[in-house]
Amino acid sequence: MRWRDALEPTRMQRVALVAPQGELRRVLAAVADAGVVEFERFEGTEPGPATEAWQRAGRELRDPDASAMSPALAPDAPDVGALARDHRLAELGGEAQLEQVSAEAVHRGAVAAFAGWSPAAAVNPLADRLRPLGGAVVALPMPRGVEPPTLVVGGGATGAFQRLVDTYATVPYADLNPSVFAGLAYVVMFGMMFGDVGHGLLLLAAGLALWGRRPARLARFRWAAPFVVGAGLASAAFGLAYGDAFGPTGLVPVLWLAPLDHATTLLAVAVAAGAGLLAVSYGFGTVNRWREGGAAHALVAVSGVAGVGMYAGVALVGLGWYRHVVGLEVGGGALALGGLVLGFLGLYVEAGGRASGVMQAGVELFDAVVRLGTNTVSFARLAAFGLTHAALGSVVWSGTSGLWRRGPALWVVAALLFVAGNAVAFLLEGLVAGVQALRLEYYELFSRVFTTEGRTFRPWHVPILTSKEEPCSPG
Repeated sequence: MRWRDALEPTRMQRVALVAPQGELRRVLAAVADAGVVEFERFEGTEPGPATEAWQRAGRELRDPDASAMSPALAPDAPDVGALARDHRLAELGGEAQLEQVSAEAVHRGAVAAFAGWSPAAAVNPLADRLRPLGGAVVALPMPRGVEPPTLVVGGGATGAFQRLVDTYATVPYADLNPSVFAGLAYVVMFGMMFGDVGHGLLLLAAGLALWGRRPARLARFRWAAPFVVGAGLASAAFGLAYGDAFGPTGLVPVLWLAPLDHATTLLAVAVAAGAGLLAVSYGFGTVNRWREGGAAHALVAVSGVAGVGMYAGVALVGLGWYRHVVGLEVGGGALALGGLVLGFLGLYVEAGGRASGVMQAGVELFDAVVRLGTNTVSFARLAAFGLTHAALGSVVWSGTSGLWRRGPALWVVAALLFVAGNAVAFLLEGLVAGVQALRLEYYELFSRVFTTEGRTFRPWHVPILTSKEEPCSPG
C-alpha cells in the first residue's frame, strides 16, 4: 500500500449506471456482486412482492439466525414464491434488495439509469464487466456542495491504527487521515506512562500471540495486535530509559533518568512532548481547513493558521522569558496577537456578524485561548502516571527485597509478593495508561484535526451464487 493511501481517503467518482430495460436485472446483479457502488437512495419507495415475501417469510420462520442470513442473488431471476415456500431467506433477501434498488431507477424509454458513488479506480473495471450485458458506467462531474462518502483503505498496522480514528469520527472526504500519526502517538504516550522493560516485554509477547491468533478464542481481536506490540516496544524502551525492569530491580541500568529521583524533569519533558504532538495536530488541522474551505478558511480558523499563530506565539514568549531574550518575547507576543485577531475574525464571520456575533466570537476565542494552556498542561499526566507506575514498582521491590533479606523462611513469601505485586501493577497501570492515552488522543489532538465528520462509503454488495453453491432452507 502506498503511503498516500494511508494519508487520505480513497478518491471517489460520481457515476451514472445505465442499463437496457431488458437486461436491468443482470446488470444490477453484476453491480451488486462487484460491491463497488453506493447508490443514491430515496425515501418512500413502496415495497414490492419480493420485499413483502421476504418480510413475511422471516416472521413465519421466527428464526433470528435465519433472518440475519447474508443475502445472495441467483444468476437468473428465480420464482419468488418458491423461495418463500422453501424459506430460502438468503436468496429472498437478495431479491428484495435488488427490487428496492430497481424501484429507484430513472426510466427513459428503453433505458434505466442510476446515480451513485464509486472509488475512481473501480470505475473502469466495473464498466468492462457491464459492457457485455449492455450496461455502461458514466463518470459525472462532482456536484457542488455535496461531499463524497469516505472510503479509507488500510492494512497491517495502519489498518489497526485506523480504528483509533474511526471510533472518534469518520474522516471527512476532503481531510487528511491522521491514522499513522494517531497510532504512533498512542503507543509513545502509553510507553511513557507504562515504562518498564519487564512489563513491556510481557505486552510484546501478548501482542505477538494475538497476531498469531493465540489463543483461538481471542482471534477476533487480532486487529489490535499492532497496538499491543507497539505499546510493548514503547514500554520496554522507556523502561530502559528509566532503569526499570519489574521495578527498580537493577536488572537494567538507568539510561536517562530514574522517574522518582527526577520528577520535575520528567514533568517538563512530558509537557514538552505534548506541545510537540499538539503542534503536529495543528499542522494536520491547518491542511484540513485549507482542503475543506480554501486558504481564507485555513487562515482564520482557530484550528488552522490563527491557532498556530496563537500557540507558537505563546511558546516563543515562554522561551524568551526563560532565556531572557527580549526579542523572542516581543516577536512571540506579536505572533500571538496576530493569531488572536485572525481567530476573532473567523469566529465573528462564523457567528453571522452583528453585535451578537461580537459577543459570541469573544467568548469562543477566550475558550480557545484557555484550552491552549489547559490542553498543553494536560500532557503532564504522561509523567504523573509514569511516576505512579514507578512508585508501585518501587513499593513492590522494596517489600520483596526486605522479606528476602530476612532469610530462607520468607523467600517463598517474597516471591509471591513480587509476582502478585507486579501482576497488580501490570493490570492496573496498563488499564490506566491505555485509557489516558486514548483520552489525550481524543480531546487534545483529534479536536484540532477534525471540525466536521464525514460519511462512510457503504457500497451495495450482494454476491451472486455460483453453480457449486446449493441453496438450502434453514430447516
